[in-house]
Amino acid sequence: MNTTPEPRTLVSGGARHGYFSVPEVDGSERLPFSLKVVLENLLRNRSSGLVGAADIAAAVARGRSGTVHDPAEIAFHPSRVFLHDTNGVPVLTDLAALRDAAAAEGLTPQVVDTRLPAHMTVDHSVVTDLFGRPDAPQLNVRREYERNSERYRFLKWGQQAFETLRIVPPGAGIMHQVNIEYLADVVTARDGLIFPDTVAGTDSHTTMVNGLAVLAWGVGGLEAEAALLGQPVSMLIPPVVGVSLMGELRPGVTATDLVLALTERMRQTGVVGSFVEFFGPGVAATTVETRCTIANMSPEFGSTCAVFPPDARLLDYLTLTGRAPEHVGLVRDYFEAQQMWHDPSSPPVFDHVVEFDLDQVAPSVAGPRRPQDRVGLGDVPKVVGEAVPDTPMPEKSPGHGAVAIASITSCTNTSNPAVMIAAGLLARNAVRRGLRTPPWVKTSLAPGSTVVTDYLHDLGLIEPLEELGFGLVGYGCMTCIGNSGDLLPEMTTLVRHEGLAAAAVLSGNRNFDGRINNDVSLNFLASPPLVVAFGLAGRTDLDLTSEPLALDADGRPVMLADLWPSDEQVAEAARGALTPEMFRRAYATLFDGDENWRSLEAPEGPTFAWDPDSTYLQPPPFVHPTPRPDHGEIRGARVLELLGDSVTTDHICPAGRIPSSSPAGRFLTARGVDIRDLNSYASRRGNWQVMELGGFGNQRLVNHLVPGLPGGHTLDLTAQEPQVVDVPTAARAYSHMETPLLVIGGKEYGSGSSRDWAAKVTALLGVRAVLAESFERIHRSNLANMGVLPLEFSTGEDVARLGLDGHEVFDITGVDADGLASRAARVRATHPRTGRTTEFEVTIRLDTERERQYYLAGGLLPYVLDDIRASARERGGRVRRTRGRG
Repeated sequence: MNTTPEPRTLVSGGARHGYFSVPEVDGSERLPFSLKVVLENLLRNRSSGLVGAADIAAAVARGRSGTVHDPAEIAFHPSRVFLHDTNGVPVLTDLAALRDAAAAEGLTPQVVDTRLPAHMTVDHSVVTDLFGRPDAPQLNVRREYERNSERYRFLKWGQQAFETLRIVPPGAGIMHQVNIEYLADVVTARDGLIFPDTVAGTDSHTTMVNGLAVLAWGVGGLEAEAALLGQPVSMLIPPVVGVSLMGELRPGVTATDLVLALTERMRQTGVVGSFVEFFGPGVAATTVETRCTIANMSPEFGSTCAVFPPDARLLDYLTLTGRAPEHVGLVRDYFEAQQMWHDPSSPPVFDHVVEFDLDQVAPSVAGPRRPQDRVGLGDVPKVVGEAVPDTPMPEKSPGHGAVAIASITSCTNTSNPAVMIAAGLLARNAVRRGLRTPPWVKTSLAPGSTVVTDYLHDLGLIEPLEELGFGLVGYGCMTCIGNSGDLLPEMTTLVRHEGLAAAAVLSGNRNFDGRINNDVSLNFLASPPLVVAFGLAGRTDLDLTSEPLALDADGRPVMLADLWPSDEQVAEAARGALTPEMFRRAYATLFDGDENWRSLEAPEGPTFAWDPDSTYLQPPPFVHPTPRPDHGEIRGARVLELLGDSVTTDHICPAGRIPSSSPAGRFLTARGVDIRDLNSYASRRGNWQVMELGGFGNQRLVNHLVPGLPGGHTLDLTAQEPQVVDVPTAARAYSHMETPLLVIGGKEYGSGSSRDWAAKVTALLGVRAVLAESFERIHRSNLANMGVLPLEFSTGEDVARLGLDGHEVFDITGVDADGLASRAARVRATHPRTGRTTEFEVTIRLDTERERQYYLAGGLLPYVLDDIRASARERGGRVRRTRGRG
């Protein structure tokens, strides 16, 4: 097999470019597109010393039909790193701490520097405080800067301190929509070579750019830090699940309906740890905007990515969004030369194929608690009825299932003009019938790009949306990430004092318990036009397919079908609404920011001057972890949390607002922070003390050690009689007794956002190992990166079958270096009251050699510091400032 091709030359648009030819590798011709990109990455990075001929051979073998292969570990080098502010701030605090550590050892601080191009978009901090008024965006931005100026000054410091980091200031849009509309170059030219654009992003939905044939996926902030510092992303070559798209969507069915149906199907199929790749005749019938909507939901599938191969539609989209003609030509010429162009008549070889008929998709929503729980539109009342309490509500008030929040939000859907225009047309039709939104509904429009409001304004659709309350509140994640702000006072009273089960309907991608708003218990994902429809209805306990959503000005019933625009009307409105100039104008000043950003004075210099009184930024302790016992065993461990299935990173590490009554809230108010300025956990991820106090603090987390109590509570088993305490108090008691801790979970442990803080807080609380039935990929890797051991029950075993109740004392053996290599450990659980023991074997889920090295070093950051220290000493402490070629 030819595994060492030399660079070739491609002439495109009169320019000459070097590239590594994938077709020259024997056996590559039937590989899926995604694995061809992986193969090219390996070919190009052989000189790194981390890629060999065996890695290239393994990548080719992975794609051979009908053969089961042992997973092969490779070193993947992304071409760039993508961050947002709430994950980016902790990344910068870690990098700043690494510089402090280097300086303390007499090294030049700049030995810690970024080696890959990196963008950080400030989009996760703006809150829907005000809505339904023309000045809402300006007022929300003002509050954003009042709350976050300290963090933003820190980001500006980071931009001048680290060579390759560029900040996209607040107000530009949501990172993933900015990525597809502007930042992604699809084919990268750097250092005389051209190669596929590949991205490691600190957000699960980095996969959205898969719709542009860009191989990208979410990583934890720790992995992003390592990549920025020149470390590869360690991974197993994944299986590739091919999804054959057939047919076309029926009239009235939206891209959102499609992606909710796909999410349900992929979860049923089981694609955790896999690449998903689309192919077949239905691909050509799918717009790039719809492809991006699908790809955005890849984390909800459970897959690593959900990629579409390049074709003519991709070139049209790049042209529409203002990319230079010569670059569009380069994209075409490169993918054709690499034989990566989509050919529906000659599909690649996949590990597994799923057939999906677009004709069978029907209007639906997802909820009330998980994005994979699709509900046909006519079945929503039944689902709501099953989810709400039996207690009656007072007369003259909304009933259970009343819509408290209706928000057109998130890049998932606001990046797709078809569904946004449909929402505007539906709003216009509703206004013409004299409809108004009920007074208890908090409405908002938070698009992912200024282009959205530009074309809605040009089409005359902003005005009807505003008349129904769906006026612009800002450009950012907002409600989708949990920055929904307070409910209207009437709803807050009903929820907190009358027990109302309120609902949110949003065009986002995640509806996990407690994510959208602490006071909202039912959360449904829906297309933008359905968000408007439910907002008008003011309730979710009705069948929009057969019941009127409201009465018009004359008292006549109005059906959803009366308002729903036809596909032809949407297409006619969209025709010519978007132009390349519109995108060029929107992104011409992307990095400049508004007056608020430009006027922020930021510190300078290679190291950051920490303020010991800051409640937002504190130097993290992860570079020098607390010394631990020998890694050969974990003795005398007690259970901190006994959890069930589908525990998400939102449960482990809340992102929403900080309740004043919580341990974190009490900590902050004791330090003089006003209750209105507590902000969110997401905004305070630069302060490890606040985050530690929020660990496992989601109110809707169920800890089976204390059934019936809200999240944030557990048992302190150090006393003679177990005591119910909050989680931080228990962790301190165990730490005082030098007792290691264990978390036990069920299936899909750690699903959700690529939140490194879910692993960081686990480590801070003294948890040495997490034992679960199965893990989501990113969180499992993050645990390893924090020196926490991920363990998996053997197939068919779980807490119930083993007779465990969480009160046992656990000894875990076989986790020395040899045991880690064998990936098998023994657990002995001793029941304290009876002395009875239960012994069983578990799998050590350190899946790569690099993860094992990180774990043994006490975490990724100590490992990186050791590497930097060794490299710096070899260079005599000199600063190396070179850009990696990716």
